[in-house]
Amino acid sequence: MTRTHFKPPELPPETEADLKRLCLEVRGDILHMTALAGSGHPGGSMSSVEILALLWSQASVDPGNPCARRRDRIVVSHGHVSPGVYSVLGRLGFIHLEDALAGFRQAGSSFEGHVERHIPGIELSSGNLGQGLSAGAGMALADRSLGYRNHVWVVTGDGEQQKGQIGEARRFAAKFRLSNLTCVIDRNRLQISGNTEDIMPVNHRAEFLACGWEVVSVDGHDLGALYRALAPAGQKAPRLVIAETVMGKGVSFMENDPEYHGRAPRPDELERALAELGLENEIERLRSRRESGAHRPIFPCEPSYHVLAHRGRPTVYPADHKGDNRSAWGAALLDLARTNPDDPPLVFDCDLAGSVKTSPFAREFPDYHFQCGITEHNTASAAGGASLSDRVVFWADFGVFAADEVFNQHRLNDINHTNLKVVATHCGLDVGPDGKTHHCMKYVGLMRALYNYLTVVPADPNQTDRVVRFAATHPGNFFIAMGRSAQPVITREDGAPFFGADYEFVFGRPDILRDGGDIALLAMGAMCHRALKVRDILADRGISVRVYAVSAPNALAEPFVKTLMPFRLLATYEDHDADTGMGAGLALTLADMDGAPRLARFGARTYGMSGEPDDLYRAQGLLPDQVAEVLAARLG
Repeated sequence: MTRTHFKPPELPPETEADLKRLCLEVRGDILHMTALAGSGHPGGSMSSVEILALLWSQASVDPGNPCARRRDRIVVSHGHVSPGVYSVLGRLGFIHLEDALAGFRQAGSSFEGHVERHIPGIELSSGNLGQGLSAGAGMALADRSLGYRNHVWVVTGDGEQQKGQIGEARRFAAKFRLSNLTCVIDRNRLQISGNTEDIMPVNHRAEFLACGWEVVSVDGHDLGALYRALAPAGQKAPRLVIAETVMGKGVSFMENDPEYHGRAPRPDELERALAELGLENEIERLRSRRESGAHRPIFPCEPSYHVLAHRGRPTVYPADHKGDNRSAWGAALLDLARTNPDDPPLVFDCDLAGSVKTSPFAREFPDYHFQCGITEHNTASAAGGASLSDRVVFWADFGVFAADEVFNQHRLNDINHTNLKVVATHCGLDVGPDGKTHHCMKYVGLMRALYNYLTVVPADPNQTDRVVRFAATHPGNFFIAMGRSAQPVITREDGAPFFGADYEFVFGRPDILRDGGDIALLAMGAMCHRALKVRDILADRGISVRVYAVSAPNALAEPFVKTLMPFRLLATYEDHDADTGMGAGLALTLADMDGAPRLARFGARTYGMSGEPDDLYRAQGLLPDQVAEVLAARLG
């Protein structure tokens, strides 16, 4: 089939003829896939067929090199239309069609029930509705910042538009004038429970127009009209294409029936449907292959996780420095941008630039700082999407917004193996007078629940500086947490900065601040300097304490934990919920080991109040003298 790259103003007749045949075959594939699996979403898949076929056949995407730089991007947000996506990709040469037909929704197969990014041609694992437009907007923003002249299309469902995050994404795309972005709504007017207008009406045209989008309505099954609407030529703003479609299109008894939104055809229905389409029933041949359990592996192209080439010259804050970790993060960010002037990071902010210390970067690098307003859900997804382009991306926010509020968005980023660096300030009881609604005390547990996030909690400004530079020059999702208050510089026993000029941050390696033999006290973040006070108090009682600064609370691996076995008592000390933080993680590891010593866990046991941090710590038994008293008693 001729790939036009949407250059001709009209769809060439010969290409339209090819596409009509393709769409017919795709509908047959959808029926075969869902019938064989006994589950899936045939109705919406069939209403989206013309949209999917046009995009992957005509956009600048190469089946032989699906991860090429500067490529167009196609994001399918309503990922349950995966049968249609897999069929189109198979018939256009991105994948082996037979593998998808026989292996759809089967354990061990690559072809899962919702679209997955490891499949060549798919930009985003999706189906967790409402996040695709945000991610696509982030991709469009990042690609444009690189000077790419590509286009991003995001295909969505109409029921999905009921999600609040869609509104955030609309405003984001309009503010940043993303004329390289098109959103397509498959407007089949049905969702699981019935008609969209009965369940939750949405005025798509009015809402997008109000945000400054171009809006076009077309018959979503008219290939010529749809082609003209999808073509980016002349686009001056983000564009919405409302594609009026029919659920179950092509099969009379399935059309406009919400039952087929999520029900596969039965054997007799499959026979009738294929007969209507004039296609052969190949279910027995496909079943034989499925039952063989043979699955060819998918070999996706390796994604390019961008990192900065130069980490700059680390800052060493002197022992008498009085500053907070968030200021050290802001200074490191600015130095990284200055050190990499041709490749500065992209920085996303949610109305908190002054507090999260990105203002200096914004003043000096305004084209790379994106003020998103109070739209954390969209920002988490957009920043994640942007990180899949050739940029290093930071998002800075208060911990309660950067962790608690957007866990679902982080989960989808995690599934997509994004490359996002989240900097969460104002974590813990250290937030103080703002009170319990703003005390972020669950982030270690939340990030532990994700498989591909690296959680780091630096101890002081010097370690914060190294951690930020490490994250910018290493791939992967990072969650860097810090408090609000000034933190003293951690020193060696000779008074020199512990995390000084010769210090190299290694993810997952706890640092021994002081040695000792009776108790191993593992401290995190703001509690590290307090742990040193605990050690001094116990030393006066003849108790020897080894103090660790644990910067990676979710990476306390068994080899390290085995080195703790000789101690009479272990203790964790954190400005975090005791039952979901570092202590809980260590307890899980110890539970699988024989002969483990006792463990005392010091952390918050309930929500905090408003007040100065030390007063809040006192209320929860977390001041050094209180911790020392308990440890001495526990040691006996």
